[in-house]
Amino acid sequence: MHDDPWRRRFTDEARSERPDLALLCLLIGTEADPGLDEAGLDAAQIELDRLAGLLPYGAKSPRAWAAALAALLGGRCDFRGSPGDYQRLESSLLHEVLRRRRGLPILLSVVWIEVARRAGAPVYGVALPGHFVVGFGEPGEQVLADPFAGGRLLTGSDAELLVAGATGAPLDASMLTPASPLDVVLRIVNNIRAWAAARPEQSSVALWAVELSLLLPSHPARLRYDRAQLLVQRGEFMTGAAELDAYADVVATVEPATAEAIRGRARAARARLN
Repeated sequence: MHDDPWRRRFTDEARSERPDLALLCLLIGTEADPGLDEAGLDAAQIELDRLAGLLPYGAKSPRAWAAALAALLGGRCDFRGSPGDYQRLESSLLHEVLRRRRGLPILLSVVWIEVARRAGAPVYGVALPGHFVVGFGEPGEQVLADPFAGGRLLTGSDAELLVAGATGAPLDASMLTPASPLDVVLRIVNNIRAWAAARPEQSSVALWAVELSLLLPSHPARLRYDRAQLLVQRGEFMTGAAELDAYADVVATVEPATAEAIRGRARAARARLN
């Protein structure tokens, strides 16, 4: 994987004691937008600070915090999403979501989390299957809001319907636990990979997304195989073959037959050079 200052910064931040969610999301943006520089990162953080400064001051109940965020971000500033946002890469990039005020549920939730956190709210992301939302308050008094819908408050049955629509399964209490910043970042890069996978001409986007996933402290080993496949697909046969062999070594002890099949793919990739 190529080494550059942005990626080193991403790696360092992901491994820090308290990873900065906004910064990690903005560093994802540097992969997609070569024009995003230090000034652009600063401007995005300043915008989050500015929005937080517009919230009414003082301690509030979870419900009052949710209402205040909905009034400011969903109402006054018109942050929300639409079905068309799923078709745009910008919907997964924090600096673009701040500019356009449109995005995927998880990126709109990042805006809410970062604005509310700066104002002192007890806020966190909630990674419901298929639809990311935000939570305020402790379990038992938890209030959920849907930034994609402009901050609509979710009742228990609303959340059950969202989960049932996405998975066909009932809502489990474990789904309502706060998502860590690294969980959020991994889900964002997975969304980007899914967007690129549906567009074969965007293999370069798929490649940087999987490479960022590999920089996170915890990631599935299979990502190395996915990266190798992308390299071969992009015509980087030698690098892809070497990566396939390395992954085969990882799985050989537990799945020797799988390892041999992967080595066969590596040989086939090298053969395409002749």
